[in-house]
Amino acid sequence: MRTKPENSSKDEPPSRGRVLVVDDHAAVRESVIDVLRQAGYQVEGLASAVEALPLLERTAFDVVVTDLQMPAMDGLEFIRQMSQRRLPTQVIMITAHATIASAVEAMRFGAFDYLEKPFDVTRLEELVARAMERRQLCGDDATVQPLIVTSITKPRAAKAVDSLDAMGMIGNSPAMRLLRERISQVAPTDETVLICGESGTGKELVARAVHALSRRAAGPLVSLNCPALSPQLAESELFGHRRGAFTGADADRVGRFELAKGGAILLDEITEIDLPLQAKLLRVLQERTFELVGSSETRQADVRVIASTNRDLAAEIAGGRFREDLYYRLAVVPLELPPLRSRGDDVQLLADYFLDRAAKRLARERLELAADTRELLAAYHWPGNVRELENIITRACVLNGGAPIAAGDIRPWLQQPEGINFGYSSGVGFETATPRGGSEGHALPAAGNLDDMERAMIVATLQRFGGNRSQTAAALGIGVRTLSGKMRAYGFAPRTREFGGPGDFTHDRQLSPIDPANSAVAMNRRTA
Repeated sequence: MRTKPENSSKDEPPSRGRVLVVDDHAAVRESVIDVLRQAGYQVEGLASAVEALPLLERTAFDVVVTDLQMPAMDGLEFIRQMSQRRLPTQVIMITAHATIASAVEAMRFGAFDYLEKPFDVTRLEELVARAMERRQLCGDDATVQPLIVTSITKPRAAKAVDSLDAMGMIGNSPAMRLLRERISQVAPTDETVLICGESGTGKELVARAVHALSRRAAGPLVSLNCPALSPQLAESELFGHRRGAFTGADADRVGRFELAKGGAILLDEITEIDLPLQAKLLRVLQERTFELVGSSETRQADVRVIASTNRDLAAEIAGGRFREDLYYRLAVVPLELPPLRSRGDDVQLLADYFLDRAAKRLARERLELAADTRELLAAYHWPGNVRELENIITRACVLNGGAPIAAGDIRPWLQQPEGINFGYSSGVGFETATPRGGSEGHALPAAGNLDDMERAMIVATLQRFGGNRSQTAAALGIGVRTLSGKMRAYGFAPRTREFGGPGDFTHDRQLSPIDPANSAVAMNRRTA
């Protein structure tokens, strides 16, 4: 019987999940362990797969990060053994011996994803977070198993739909009921899906729902953030390349389409791909084939394509920035996500969900919303949609001392639309407001853009936890590396525990002597 140990201390932030790192190189193993512990995971490490298998049979781990080349039992055999035992875990393989054959074989035998050495720390954190989400979505069904495409059963579909509530896809409004119905109709097919909606409406959640309810649910869902692609490397990232295909191509690389074999690929914000690559993507959708960069060999694309965008595609096509023929190939089954302002009482359901999640993350008693707060949430126009609601509820929970959250606590954080008065002035500069039960040191800006409010929230949380990066990141629901990057952008010294007031970032604040040029650029970007 597998057991899950309890957290070692009530004073520690709750763990984001359990990870086992298996690598015979101690330096690499300890490096991975350190990164993942800093990100808030409970991590153990072992030097061999032979040691790891008995531990996995006794103790439940959500994710296993393993090397490929190890003595006694290599990574591929390790995955086969976990598959035979149907262990409820997700596997990420890390190796310096990157070959297309080993990557595809690892995915075929059940690996969630594949990472090459020297690995990028941010990429490692992203992969573990996605693997953890899949583990939590599928529960004990998330076993290591070969990629076999089968029809989804009704019990599995019902379980996946129930799990969507826990992931944040919550709501009983007519718009959400229609969206759920569309997802249940679309998911069992292999048709291409285009998800459209404003920023913050939950497009990635819908993509995961479509995949979880599909015949390909046992296969991987490989995500690609299109705005992060450079034009020079985008084709290689999508389709892979052969060694020597271009300067710097020192080894074969496995592309996302090949990694997603038997599963699905999510092209997030697809309108950000440049026109030449759009033409190549069109061919993949038309012919279901592709070639690696530097190779003439044609390969089959056994992949379902899911794309998302927050842009007006008609305007993008009219402006010559997006191919009309590609649009028609993508929009076989379009899914429109409703903005939060049109979802009625869903706002209250989501607020309660975020209150529950914040209480669990902060290891505190659940806070309540006062009646006037619920009225304010219902009246607000939510330009940032569900993401904005989550940020505001989380911020209120972090800064609140235990009293019910009143309208006056959150009103200063809401963007005031022209012609509507929420009861506070919006003159030049910033006002500050202190949530009840908080302290003056945790005051936040009453106006300004989302970047300003994000900075204020991060600073206030750092102050609350005495500058502890790990606890702050866990409370905010972000990685420690992400938090450190934002602190550098704000001009804070690496080990400082002095952050000033969170409201102290108007145009006349004194810049930190650490990297003042970057801080000035960031300030100009926020106020532009």
